[in-house]
Amino acid sequence: MATIVALVGSLTLLVSGLALYVVVSRLAGEPASRTVVRPTGTILMAVRDLARLETNELHIEKVIDLTDKQSRFFGLVDTADAILLIAAGDVTIGVDLSKMGEQDFVVDQQTGAARLMLPAPEVLSTRLDEEHTYVYRRTTGLLAERNEHLESKARQEAVRAIGEAAGEPGTMEKARKQAERQVQQLLEKFGVIHATIGFRPA
Repeated sequence: MATIVALVGSLTLLVSGLALYVVVSRLAGEPASRTVVRPTGTILMAVRDLARLETNELHIEKVIDLTDKQSRFFGLVDTADAILLIAAGDVTIGVDLSKMGEQDFVVDQQTGAARLMLPAPEVLSTRLDEEHTYVYRRTTGLLAERNEHLESKARQEAVRAIGEAAGEPGTMEKARKQAERQVQQLLEKFGVIHATIGFRPA
C-alpha cells in the first residue's frame, strides 16, 4: 500500500512540473534570436568553378613546308629530305578563370554592383583535324637519308603555327567581348545588378 501511494505521489509531482514548465514558457514568449550572415566568396568560387570559359572556336588551315638539309662527301654535296604538309586544326580560345584571385572580385552587397578583373583571353587548346591533315608531297634527295621523324616534326610545327595564327589581336578582342557577356549573365543569376568587367594584360 505504501508503495502505491509513493508511486502516485511521484507521478503527481512529474505532471505538476511539466505543467509549470509549459505555463512559464508561454508567459516568457519566444526567445530572442538574430541571424548574422557573413559575406563569403560564394560568387567568386562559382565563377572559378567554371575553370575554363570557352568563348570562340576556330578552324584554321596551314601549309607546312619543312626541309631537313643534309650534306655529303665532307660538305661538297648538299641534299635534302623535304615534306609538304597540308594541316587543318581546331583552336579553342577562352579565359582561364582558375587564375582569378580574391583581389580580382569586389561586390557591394547593398547596391548589387560588382567589379571583376578577368585574366586575358588565351588559346586554351589546339588540335589537328586528322581527317583533313595529310602529306601533300614528300621529296628525298638521291643522296639524302630519309628522316623518319620529319612528318612528326611537321605536325608539331602545324600545331604551333595554327595556335599562333589564332592569337591575332582581332580574334582576342572578340573573345573578350564574348567572355564579358557570358560572365555578366552568370553574375546576374547571383543578384549582381551591375558589373564592371575588365581584363588583365596578356
